[in-house]
Amino acid sequence: MIAFRDALPLIVLRNRRAMAFDREWLARVLTLAARRAGHQDWPLAPHIAESVHAWLGSLTERTTMPVDAFTRAVREALKAIGFAEIGVCFEEASPFARISLVEIAQQAGNGFELAFFAALDAQLREIFVAGGSYCELHGLEPCVKVLSQRRHWSSSCDHLRAEIVAFARNHTAHALGESAAGTARDLFLHLA
Repeated sequence: MIAFRDALPLIVLRNRRAMAFDREWLARVLTLAARRAGHQDWPLAPHIAESVHAWLGSLTERTTMPVDAFTRAVREALKAIGFAEIGVCFEEASPFARISLVEIAQQAGNGFELAFFAALDAQLREIFVAGGSYCELHGLEPCVKVLSQRRHWSSSCDHLRAEIVAFARNHTAHALGESAAGTARDLFLHLA
């Protein structure tokens, strides 16, 4: 027997990949859609994400849901509560990724910053090529300690942390600039 996370249907993307629903991801994507629609501070995103989670949980007979049906349902929910303009800005769900910076640092080896940055570059490119719109890089401070071979935080750790953040931002901006001409894309990058 296969058990699905939270007993929710998987969302099947256009490339036939399936992804598990994630409330935090939906809340962040809704926040981005709200900003695009002109709502700079929109506190309802987590509540809408929770409602969508509950709705998906009620679909006990379904194991999968096409991405266009999921997107349409979220847009209809936003329209029903009076935020149709946010629904218009809500883009079709696309792959989201979580990258463990600690794992990359451990694979690169202690003190091998160049190998770390090359591996991070490869993973970010892979996400972008797959059409990802959301990427979470987690474990920033423990990663810095692994790379700098330190048990306690120091000023050199501050410098390396700033380098990693700048690299991720610059790499993302560069990749977005390389996207097909005339195709605007957003990639939400979250560092934790």
